[in-house]
Amino acid sequence: MRNLIAFLKRFRIFIVFAILQGVALSSYFTNLSFPRSQYLTTASSLSGKMMEINNDVTKHFNLAYNNRKLQYENIQLRRKLAQSNIKIDNGVIKINDTIFQQQYDYIPTTVLNSTVHKRNNYFTLNAGKSSGIYRGMGVISNNGVVGIIHTSSEHFSIVKTVLTENINIDVMVEKTGVYGLLKWSGKSPKIGTVSSISNDLSLKKWSEIVTRGGSGIFPKGIPVGKIKSIKTVEGKPLWDVEIYFSEKYAKLQNVYVIKNLLIKEQKEIEETIPNENE
Repeated sequence: MRNLIAFLKRFRIFIVFAILQGVALSSYFTNLSFPRSQYLTTASSLSGKMMEINNDVTKHFNLAYNNRKLQYENIQLRRKLAQSNIKIDNGVIKINDTIFQQQYDYIPTTVLNSTVHKRNNYFTLNAGKSSGIYRGMGVISNNGVVGIIHTSSEHFSIVKTVLTENINIDVMVEKTGVYGLLKWSGKSPKIGTVSSISNDLSLKKWSEIVTRGGSGIFPKGIPVGKIKSIKTVEGKPLWDVEIYFSEKYAKLQNVYVIKNLLIKEQKEIEETIPNENE
């Protein structure tokens, strides 16, 4: 108690000044409209800024969760697409809906490491054999084709992307069905080529290029790009077709590995095709 009295005596002038200053400021902001509005505006601005910062921090930490949730939602939608199913009944529609059987399933993954400016570019994914991913599976994004699984370990996979030599994915012009092989010249990660198209076939600039689906690696109709230019190959009856890729590979993060549920059956039946010399 003695110490409290001594403290009050020592700082009595400052305490009285603080009380009077508080009373004066309170009267000032209460009775005058302009200072009051300025005070409320400043307080509101500071409060809004704090809420904005808090919202940004929350969004940052929830980003990975939201991306993965979106991937699973996209998978559910892809499973319902006609390109992910195979028709098993050509007759009358039945009540139990057995006309289509699911052929393709999708495994969501994330790109951990990637390159786009080398002659051969590979991506590392954060999922492997434990998630059902094996060599030879196709990889796509929301915007189109990415590549093919080159190798996989228990928890990681390496993708041979379309930005490599000899990728040779079978593609076609969407509306005409004219088909060829997707290749990459190494010039730009934005531009690919389609080879093996005869120059007696009609092509149009900006036509959509999609997967043909013949190999069983990709469903038919996955976007690849649009035709940029069409030229004749000197000395050969072929078109030199350049395309703009539908995906920006330098910014790619979330992808899907495609699992063909009927690939084994397809390979087994194709192995019965006789050789030319038989």
